[in-house]
Amino acid sequence: LGEKSTMSAYIGVLPEVEEVNPTFTWPDDDLKFLDGSPVIAATKSLQMKLRREYDALLGGEDGLINKFPDRFPEEHFTFENWLWAFTMLFSRAIRLRSLQQGETLAMVPYADLINHSPFSGAYVDARQSGDWLFKTGEEEVILFADRGYRRMEQIYISYGPKSNADLLLLYGFAVERNPYNSVDVTVSIAPRTAKFVQELSGDEPVPVDPLADEKLAFLDNVGRDNTVDFPCYADRYPVEMLEYLRLMQMTPEDSRGKPLSEFDYSRTISLGNEAAVLTSVIDAVRRQLGRYPNTEEEDAMLIKDKSMFRMFTYNQRMAIRHRRNEKRLLKRTVAALEKQLSQQGLDTDGLERADGSTLGQVLPGDEKKYGMKQRTALEDRLEKMGLPVDLK
Repeated sequence: LGEKSTMSAYIGVLPEVEEVNPTFTWPDDDLKFLDGSPVIAATKSLQMKLRREYDALLGGEDGLINKFPDRFPEEHFTFENWLWAFTMLFSRAIRLRSLQQGETLAMVPYADLINHSPFSGAYVDARQSGDWLFKTGEEEVILFADRGYRRMEQIYISYGPKSNADLLLLYGFAVERNPYNSVDVTVSIAPRTAKFVQELSGDEPVPVDPLADEKLAFLDNVGRDNTVDFPCYADRYPVEMLEYLRLMQMTPEDSRGKPLSEFDYSRTISLGNEAAVLTSVIDAVRRQLGRYPNTEEEDAMLIKDKSMFRMFTYNQRMAIRHRRNEKRLLKRTVAALEKQLSQQGLDTDGLERADGSTLGQVLPGDEKKYGMKQRTALEDRLEKMGLPVDLK
């Protein structure tokens, strides 16, 4: 429709992809500066999904461009325009929870100009128009403020409790002091059933876990896999991660013949079990730290050298800051866990530990032993936000 469209003025003021700059639009040279970060896995996955869905709907042999060239001219329905459309959707769509027809995502002119602050309690939603007594039956979108604002004072809303990885992937920015910042830790536990151990080939014998079948049955019953992602924050880690690991680190000495379903995994099972749980998380986090090609100290030196730092592109500077902050967070997680081990007087010598990584997959060479995770935790969160990660 072009200028005849009622949305023409709105579309005309929407930014270009380069102005938003989410990581799924970054060139490979810039993405390389995020090597080691879980953002890479989610970015690559989203890039592939967008290309695959474009080819399936429009650009492929059976796509609409070939079938109906008059209605879908190739010069307009390009992959670049497709990428722009999804950049606008991911970065500007607002979830309206109170519509009469039900919750939905919507592009709301003007409201999508409001910037994000993780400390804001203001939000945008729909409501019926009219006063408190008489409603017109129509609906409107309104900003609900969290406090009084002075004239000309900027109003912020929260886009939700998003980590910097979420913000970089979808919005193209990160928050330096983000209270919701986290790094996803993937913990993989070997299901050492008798059948599984027989299929393993290696020089070192692998003992059978007599509780392996019961553990897998328990996980299946509660809808969990043996490879699970959890977010680790600067000052805490989720209780769900400890509950999962307490189950997977159970031994016959811990269970003493009782069914695993009868234990309360929100509480310590035994000192040996708790030590194995905490050290397994420490190992996973340390493995993640080892995946970064640069140390936190090297990143800090780059940032401190302002003349050198200015030589990098905007994306590269964001990537360096982001990977440095991830390393800081992971180091704090290790320190907190080691402090907990020390305070509880837990003995970690001779413990069997769970292997894991924070990249949405197990460590190289362990695929047969632990299996592969097909989706990253970041992708799982996008799905929970209602964003079309699986675009079909």
